[in-house]
Amino acid sequence: MSTTKRAAIAGAVLSLAAGVLPTVALAHPAAPLVRVLTISYRAHDGLSRRAYLILPAWYGPEKHPPIPLVISPHGRGVGARANIRRWGDLPARGGFAVINPEGQGRRLTLFSWGDPGEIRDLARMGAIAEHAIPWLQIDRHRVFAFGGSMGGQETLLLLARFPRLLAGAAAFDAPTNMAARYRAFDLLRFGEGLQRLARREIGGTPATNPGGYEARSPLDCARKIAFAGVPLQIWWSTRDRTVSDQYHESGLLYRHIKRLNSSAPVSEFVGGWAHTTEMTAHGYLPYALSRFGLMPRRAAPPSRIQPDAAGEVLV
Repeated sequence: MSTTKRAAIAGAVLSLAAGVLPTVALAHPAAPLVRVLTISYRAHDGLSRRAYLILPAWYGPEKHPPIPLVISPHGRGVGARANIRRWGDLPARGGFAVINPEGQGRRLTLFSWGDPGEIRDLARMGAIAEHAIPWLQIDRHRVFAFGGSMGGQETLLLLARFPRLLAGAAAFDAPTNMAARYRAFDLLRFGEGLQRLARREIGGTPATNPGGYEARSPLDCARKIAFAGVPLQIWWSTRDRTVSDQYHESGLLYRHIKRLNSSAPVSEFVGGWAHTTEMTAHGYLPYALSRFGLMPRRAAPPSRIQPDAAGEVLV
């Protein structure tokens, strides 16, 4: 190939690049729909902890109408930051806030397992957020609790102990019998370590400290939940490998509530998902939120989810 032809080809390539590259360079990523603010608070035992508040990106010092709040305790051992990822851009799409506290148990942080002090801290989350962010205005008539696994356990205990706080609650794959969980840890990988953590956090075994385990068991609060008058969603899976006997955990709690008060505003959702995978922005979380008016009603689950005559919803 002659030098002249090579120069012509090179010039054409450079001309093409000049036409394309500026377009790429000027492209901007889409603005985030939500933002996360970090809040410091004092837990019930005086220790400093963080909470992460998810807000729609448009909400701020210049525009801050009263906004619904979802309190979302995290699952066992995963932390508040991991819990943020469950929500995606749903707070922007629904126009609500979510607070994800680190939490603190009697002795442990990531393994609070419904400690009464932790439940009191959850009840303070709205006041804590407003104190930390002066322009934040929470709609006190629209405060909800959503949690998965241990977070679901703590959601149920929050409802039982502070029913006037909540306009609704949803528990996903929650353990409801802490003594049964202690025994079932034997079936899990690292189960011995989990039992050791439970003894440290609760203060003994179910045999040596039965009251400590009862205080952390939503099943023992079934009567309070049944007559709280708070709309409740209970989601559980027949294929859960973490809380493996959900029929006798979340399922049993639902049956107890209905037996105690047949008109209790509780709905049951039963499916075959892996542990807490339904509580995600791409799972059934939008539908669960829509039942409380936090998402548009068009955010519906697949048509195969239909309530039966007893009010149960089967997936």
